Amino acid sequence: MKILIIEDEQALGKSIAAYLQAENYTCELAPDRKTALDRIESFDYDCILLDISLPDGNGLYVLQALKENHKTDGVIIISARDSIDDRIKGLQLGADDYLTKPFHLPELSARIAAVIRRRRFSGSSLLEADELTLNTQARTVQVNGQPVELTRTEYDLLLYLLTNRNRVVSKHAIAEHLSADGEGLFDNYDFIYAHMKNLRRKLVSAGWTDRIKAVYGMGYKMEVGA
Repeated sequence: MKILIIEDEQALGKSIAAYLQAENYTCELAPDRKTALDRIESFDYDCILLDISLPDGNGLYVLQALKENHKTDGVIIISARDSIDDRIKGLQLGADDYLTKPFHLPELSARIAAVIRRRRFSGSSLLEADELTLNTQARTVQVNGQPVELTRTEYDLLLYLLTNRNRVVSKHAIAEHLSADGEGLFDNYDFIYAHMKNLRRKLVSAGWTDRIKAVYGMGYKMEVGA
């Protein structure tokens, strides 16, 4: 899961990122509005943490840009300004939640998980694909009720394929999603092939019928029931 933290207070941004990374999120930092706009134009995020008081302008403009570009990234406003007008304006522009500073990091993490469940998984923490079950809250995977041990990257890869079930996802999109630096520049996709091979091997060994198909010249597609 990929999180963009738009926060000009460097210490706070790093503290949030460290906590969320320990919760197995991939985090990127944007210290100002310009950097944030560049990021959201180039990449998709599962959730964006948005401080609306930024050094180069009001962060609500980021919400406006997301809306104009029909982006579906979840957004939680984090602000020291506990203003009802800011809350209303932010929610009207598409924010999912509003959290006033100071806040506890476990609460922030819980709110992020809730936003992602609503946005990506119709409010459920369980994703099922025939005999496979993935629990996004516990970050566990089971095949026919038996646990399957996956690395963090293998888990993120499986979750991405399940989220995009029955759709072709390009190798570049997969690489960008798994990348921690957000640059999206890769000499080759050998690391994808390696992780895909290991993921499929583990699932098949657990009794799963392999439904991940390579689409020549394009990428991969997980063909499962709706």
